[in-house]
Amino acid sequence: MTALDLVIRARRIVSTAGVVPGVVGVKDGRIVALEPYDSDLVGIELADDEVLMPGVVDSHVHVNDPGRTDWEGFTSATRAAAAGGVTTIVDMPLNSIPPTCDVPALEVKRKTALSQAYVDVGFWGGAIPENVAQLRPLHEAGVFGFKCFLLHSGVDEFPPLDQAGVEAAMREISSFDGLLIVHAEDAHRIDNAPAPDGTSYQRFLGSRPREAENAAVAQVIELARRTGCRVHILHVSSAEVLPMLAQARAGGVRISAETCPHYLTFAAEEIPDGGTQYKCCPPIREAANQELLWEGLRDGVIDLVVSDHSPSTADLKLLDTGDFGAAWGGIASLQVGLSAVWTGARERGFTLVDVARWMCQAPAAQVGLPHKGSIAIGFDADFSVLAPDEQFVVDADALHHKNNITPYAGRSLTGVVRSTWLRGRPIDIFTEPRGRLLSRGADA
Repeated sequence: MTALDLVIRARRIVSTAGVVPGVVGVKDGRIVALEPYDSDLVGIELADDEVLMPGVVDSHVHVNDPGRTDWEGFTSATRAAAAGGVTTIVDMPLNSIPPTCDVPALEVKRKTALSQAYVDVGFWGGAIPENVAQLRPLHEAGVFGFKCFLLHSGVDEFPPLDQAGVEAAMREISSFDGLLIVHAEDAHRIDNAPAPDGTSYQRFLGSRPREAENAAVAQVIELARRTGCRVHILHVSSAEVLPMLAQARAGGVRISAETCPHYLTFAAEEIPDGGTQYKCCPPIREAANQELLWEGLRDGVIDLVVSDHSPSTADLKLLDTGDFGAAWGGIASLQVGLSAVWTGARERGFTLVDVARWMCQAPAAQVGLPHKGSIAIGFDADFSVLAPDEQFVVDADALHHKNNITPYAGRSLTGVVRSTWLRGRPIDIFTEPRGRLLSRGADA
């Protein structure tokens, strides 16, 4: 065999064949050998309590850079990603200024990220009113798909699409077989719900009723059926949409869905009044709903789990007043997502193979990264070394996010990421970054 750059021997490797003992050989950043554990290849040997997993692919990250770099930036976000076992992120088109809604804005984003990325970074484009003509050029420039909102996004420079706008975007995107990803909450139902003002979490929950999510998903399904567009439902929080998704797929609609660690970890019943660090949209719902989301993962109706890392500065969370109506809605979780999901998964009888499918393989497949997300020959040598039985308490001050406001602070989780490897080399977040910028259709 040609001389290898790296050999890792582990008693537990999370591979496409399951959790197996073995040896992984790497050459030029790619996996070129998978051998039995007793292979005579010589290299690094993991500790008995460690598992070699594929690097996590997080396709839902708000980096906010440039324009709102006091909220987050590519240096801090990708350091946090690497510390949490994430080797690839796909950056959302909004909360940065300019938003990624045309090719010049994409080039600004790429230039900003190029010298800061500790992990590999790709980009979503945005679908907003009056930019249908920009969608094909963005697609040809390499974005992985297009995000739209059906209600106010939280920032004025990224306005929502009405039904006619969604249909127009879908028709254009379907013409080049692109992907539309949707923040699915119905504006009309939320406008007619009780106001969220004040410190009551239950009042805030009532201001974003599950009926708004259900109606929006139904609308997206119908438009996708009409146009033939590939669509993806972001951050599913209402388990009531799961039968709709299953039925739509059975009827030939090309639709996928994700949920997030916070919906699988926290429950409305435990959120204190004034606890605006828990505010996100759509909101964290009740414990019974949470268990149905886990069942949606078990059944395969929910395809993937991604962070929706959406941080802000501490002042925007209004922890001093606890006003849910005025506080920024978003949860910082990029560094702890793998541990949070594994903590809940193992309690429910899932395995690391399941977690790797949800957090590595499925996101890579969704965005079209054919060499990411699995430990298999020909794939990038992107790994996370996880101690799956080791417990820790989240110390917000130890997180690498630019702002350490997170509902995970003080929570006990299981599964410590001991190292993260990118293309066969360990990531050192205190040296020169060497992440690459990824484009749809390019050889990742």
